[in-house]
Amino acid sequence: MTKPVILVVDDEQDILDLVEYNLIKQGYEVLITDNGRDGIQLAKKHHPALILLDIMMPRMDGHQVCSNLKQDPELKDIPVIFLTARSDEQSEVRGLDEGADDYLTKPISISKLMSRIKVVLRRVREPLEVPKNNLVFENLTIDRDRYVVLKNSREIRLPRKEFEVLYLLASQAGKVLSRQHLLNEVWGANIYVIDRTVDVHIRKIREKVGDSLIETVKGVGYRFRKP
Repeated sequence: MTKPVILVVDDEQDILDLVEYNLIKQGYEVLITDNGRDGIQLAKKHHPALILLDIMMPRMDGHQVCSNLKQDPELKDIPVIFLTARSDEQSEVRGLDEGADDYLTKPISISKLMSRIKVVLRRVREPLEVPKNNLVFENLTIDRDRYVVLKNSREIRLPRKEFEVLYLLASQAGKVLSRQHLLNEVWGANIYVIDRTVDVHIRKIREKVGDSLIETVKGVGYRFRKP
């Protein structure tokens, strides 16, 4: 069985050494680099199962790297976990807005890091368990087989998490789903991300497929309206 490859991008050598040692110990194959530009090149060459990404780096910071990855059709589905000294909410929200799957702050808890990696990789291997058929609503088709949305025959591609949030809401059209329910189903009950994560993804979905499809139910959550 092939070992999952994890790419670690961080400009602190002690962090690279610590994370690499523990990842190898857990049975992963590891690629490391100390700058963002080389991180993108390694991702293109090796297509890792997951990327651990620092923010504050020379030449290209982590936010720029994540944005570049998510804009590349061949790399956009690689899960990204930010591993950074920045603990402010603004930076965390920005990272999640850019498409990161998780955000961990330094100093590192190795046991927590390994747990988060397992959860994210499991979510990638085991897609969201909702009805497998495509969903069709008048001028809107949510194609689960290809992970695309068709609106008035125009193809819209969403990052994996945005698609899963939309699909989950649409599969239960008319029902209000709480932020916590969306977090548990899409990100997993054992992974910690803030409620604001859902709001960020809903905003991005609305920008791409229209404001009227997803209704905010104040103090409760969100509801998908049939077109």
